[in-house]
Amino acid sequence: MTVRHLISLDDLTDDDLRAVVARAVRLATGPVPPSLRGDVVGIYFRKTSTRTRTAFSSGALRLGAQIVAYGPGDLQTNTGESIEDTGRVLASMLDVLVARTAADPAELRAIAAQDRMAVVNAMSEDEHPTQALADLATVVQRFGKVDGLRMLYLGEGNNSAAALALALTRFPGTELHLRTPPGYGLTADVLARASAHAARCGSSIVERHDADDLPEADVVYTTRWETTGTTKPDPDWRKVFAPFQVTTDVWRSSPRAVFMHDLPAHRGEEVTAEVLDGPHSIAFAQAENKLYSAMAALEWCRGKELS
Repeated sequence: MTVRHLISLDDLTDDDLRAVVARAVRLATGPVPPSLRGDVVGIYFRKTSTRTRTAFSSGALRLGAQIVAYGPGDLQTNTGESIEDTGRVLASMLDVLVARTAADPAELRAIAAQDRMAVVNAMSEDEHPTQALADLATVVQRFGKVDGLRMLYLGEGNNSAAALALALTRFPGTELHLRTPPGYGLTADVLARASAHAARCGSSIVERHDADDLPEADVVYTTRWETTGTTKPDPDWRKVFAPFQVTTDVWRSSPRAVFMHDLPAHRGEEVTAEVLDGPHSIAFAQAENKLYSAMAALEWCRGKELS
């Protein structure tokens, strides 16, 4: 069986990306087939997780697989075994490894240096690819399409923002407007890769470091200001972030927009409770779609036909 790794969204072709998103949307309405029956999926999380860990664990079980769960102190990497040796051993016993390290993605690439076990990035420091799959599935559920939509992102250019940029720009006619605090934008590498996708696919991505003159959007998106496993070098960073809080004022320019958040949320920081719990919010439907996108990603990694 073909083994495919999902460490970055760039591991997916444009057709793959569309197929995985479409498959997630179909799985949300059922039925769920036992397409991974006989498989064993490893769930390895060194960092905290509610949605992603539960989504992949539940998703694997629903698809008929068995799971083996590892905590942050369970593997012999803690006693000096190399990550390459660890990957080689796990590949002899698992079919898929879903891993959250919140570290350099090179570690995941090292684990993936074999052709027996698929590796899924459940969030690294630079990218959260499976979050973007859930985001796109949610957009399709709401609008029936991704092509041609305009999204406004407010907040830090973190790994969720990076994944969003690398995914949305591959859909023709989309516009991604990022408003990120000065010094906290997308990395140059991610912006360059997303811009290349935009040029190739006929979409656009624009990043500014202010919250003035917000454009009209179909979707308003934000993430937590303090991403899992990260700290800010500037002790006064909250003052820099304050203008980028999502409040009901945003809907003056986007009265028909929906609100999305990758969760967990801190009401009163990146978003007000009035927005998160209000009529425009689809954040909790977005969270549920982590399950269906996880199942679709697992099927893709195992080379299943995403019909």
